[in-house]
Amino acid sequence: MLTFNFLTIFMLLLAFVVSSVKIIREYERAVVFRLGRLLGGKGPGIIILIPGIDKMVRVDLRTVTLDVPPQDIITRDNVSVKVSAVVYFRVLDPVKAIVDVEDFHFATSQLAQTTLRSVCGQGEMDNLLSERDEINERIQTILDKDTSPWGVKVGKVEVKEIDLPEEMRRAMAKQAEAERERRSKIINAEGEFQASQRLAEAAAIISATPGALQLRYLQTLQDIAGDKNSTTIFPLPIDLIRPFLENRGSMPYKES
Repeated sequence: MLTFNFLTIFMLLLAFVVSSVKIIREYERAVVFRLGRLLGGKGPGIIILIPGIDKMVRVDLRTVTLDVPPQDIITRDNVSVKVSAVVYFRVLDPVKAIVDVEDFHFATSQLAQTTLRSVCGQGEMDNLLSERDEINERIQTILDKDTSPWGVKVGKVEVKEIDLPEEMRRAMAKQAEAERERRSKIINAEGEFQASQRLAEAAAIISATPGALQLRYLQTLQDIAGDKNSTTIFPLPIDLIRPFLENRGSMPYKES
């Protein structure tokens, strides 16, 4: 009987010790309450609790990846879009995260959604597409300021996807095509302008040097002779027939 009582006491004592000893990992902290009153944060390592009197809440200090679902947003230029984002945050003060807010994860999620709608709705659609880094920084600054009293640090915010309406996509595709055509026409015009400058320079050189004109004439004849054509057009320089035209113009007109 004595042995049975000893074993019972030993088992109860062992259960008491096991239930009172808690192991807190390196990336965790324990917020301990004793009879409802806050004792503070403890850990990492081994901590001792009084069963039935002390209560512990584990808080993970690692960075949390929060996926913000797509939000319906109307931009300042009255364009309806869906914007989604991802928020990276971590707990810096576990006591504040447990005592000052009911559920810091849910509160951060709701605050991220409302801030995303507010910031994106203040800008125009073109700004949303071209100034994404500035929008990310603004959202991160606002979230970090609002979550600081909860002991939460928002480290980074990234706008993940901007879903445009189908008619807006078609309009942007037409605009991009028109922009490509404009650039193509400008490039062609620049090429023609440069070519005309070179031709004008070449004409000035040839007109100043009669020998160059004769060489160019002979080169043209060689190119024509090299082609296998059934018909050959023989260019005749105007300088060769100009004396005949002048003499004919000076001859008196005779009536028949």
